[in-house]
Amino acid sequence: MAGHSKWSKVKHIKGPLDRKRGQLFSKLAKEITVAAKMGGGDPSGNPRLRSAILAARAQSMPNDNIDRAIQRGTGEGTDVSNIEESIYEAYAPGGVALIMEVATENRNRTAADLRLILTKNHGNLALPGAVSYMFHRKGRVTVPATTIQQGRLFDLVIETGGEELMQEDEHHVITTAPDQLYAVAEALKNAGVQADSQKLTFVPETQVTVTDPTIATQVVHLIEALEDSDDVQHVHTNFAPTEEALAQLPG
Repeated sequence: MAGHSKWSKVKHIKGPLDRKRGQLFSKLAKEITVAAKMGGGDPSGNPRLRSAILAARAQSMPNDNIDRAIQRGTGEGTDVSNIEESIYEAYAPGGVALIMEVATENRNRTAADLRLILTKNHGNLALPGAVSYMFHRKGRVTVPATTIQQGRLFDLVIETGGEELMQEDEHHVITTAPDQLYAVAEALKNAGVQADSQKLTFVPETQVTVTDPTIATQVVHLIEALEDSDDVQHVHTNFAPTEEALAQLPG
């Protein structure tokens, strides 16, 4: 696929965001709660919940936190969730497109917060559909490169219904149709291949190349500000800075 996002590479070069562990746990808990609310609290019958728990455990989230997030989603106990999922679209400097996946209990507050973040960082909120047509909804499964040879994994990807296999840093990255994500991940698990993440994502059809280091820096700052919002679960973009612009990004 022509449009794999370069943003993950940018984040890898810049290093992980300086995000407090408590904020990270909050985002992970929201995903667990939404998954349990939509598909029930039994991970064996809820693939999205299994994926959310996998992601939480990969970040050493305590089991008590995971259990509470599940109970909040299923309505057990006193703290019942009113979290709703939404998708917002926006433009960053340089015509870069953004899709934000949000989980919030107050859509009006979240919309106002996003508008403020965008305005402060040279971006603007877009109408629904203005940006999303530039992206494809896909499943993404990552497998540590050291756990299996690429040739063997390629055969398994074909057998299990995956669409594409790529190498990204120290991981094999498998792309699937959105409705095949959990089936492919489960088939790989049954074949002895343990993924370390599996999630739905938005893959850009084409990239927006940014050559100006100033514009590239503004885009990075905007995306980081959005990712720092408690309500924003994921930010997807078609941002593709040149190597020259990338080299001049602030550390």
